[in-house]
Amino acid sequence: MMRQYEMTDLGLLHHFLGLGVLQTDSCIFLHQKKYAKTLLDKFGLKDCKSVATPLAVNEKLSKVDGSDLADETLYRQMVGSLLYLTATRPDIMFASSLLARFMHNPTKKHMGTAKRVLRYIQGTISYGIAYEKGKGAVLIGYCDSDWSGSEDDMRSTSGYAFNLGSGVFSWASIKQSSVALSTAEAEYMSAAEATTQAVWLRFVLSDFGEEQVESTQLLCDNTSAIAISKNPIHHHKTRHINRRFHFIRDAIQNGEIDLLYCKTEEQVADIFTKPLARDRFEYLRKALGVISAQHLEGSVGL
Repeated sequence: MMRQYEMTDLGLLHHFLGLGVLQTDSCIFLHQKKYAKTLLDKFGLKDCKSVATPLAVNEKLSKVDGSDLADETLYRQMVGSLLYLTATRPDIMFASSLLARFMHNPTKKHMGTAKRVLRYIQGTISYGIAYEKGKGAVLIGYCDSDWSGSEDDMRSTSGYAFNLGSGVFSWASIKQSSVALSTAEAEYMSAAEATTQAVWLRFVLSDFGEEQVESTQLLCDNTSAIAISKNPIHHHKTRHINRRFHFIRDAIQNGEIDLLYCKTEEQVADIFTKPLARDRFEYLRKALGVISAQHLEGSVGL
């Protein structure tokens, strides 16, 4: 590159589009500590008391909750900022996506919940994602769903995450487009969403020279959803499901996806579907690869 273009070698990468990069002997660590500090200062929470989780357990939000309307402009700025912070903080993905459903006429309860997420950021401001060196480039996915979690329209929330042996690099928390009549149906729709992402990631990795020879394992904690995906016969329990969700069956038959069972305790995507208790939340946060920069060893470019 330097022979072809006039350029200067600035050494190891430290910052890129608001992201901080720490490179050690064993991993690369991505964070947004500077941006998080700016947010806390901007919204007057620089010296606030921190909390252990972004949402209270069993937190439910609805469009009409009896509280007064809040400042819509301020709320949108706050939630928009949190959504940008999810670039390196998948642990706040569900909370940010949930708050984004109430951009129009937010209430003071919604505003209070958004401030709670910022208080969580205050206590975890040095956290980011660590990608460890020497891991095999084998794509593994997790998918999960709650059931009728939305108070307003009773729709469920899908969540998925993908990694290549260490920290996750692709994740999402999405409200489903239709109402699920059972937990199995909600999980099946979530698996279908994750399948479309897995097929695209396999294509991208192939372009990068990391072709996935074997089927991509997609881990689900619902045996009924797995059975539906492998049963080509439509019966009364599945005939009402939108045909686009049956895309997963083709992916399985083509050898692109292998939908496997995993225990609920090990389901990483659970963190993208509902508020969790502190112990469970911290366990899954670590499983995502989200850790504090203070836990890094052998730093070579701080």
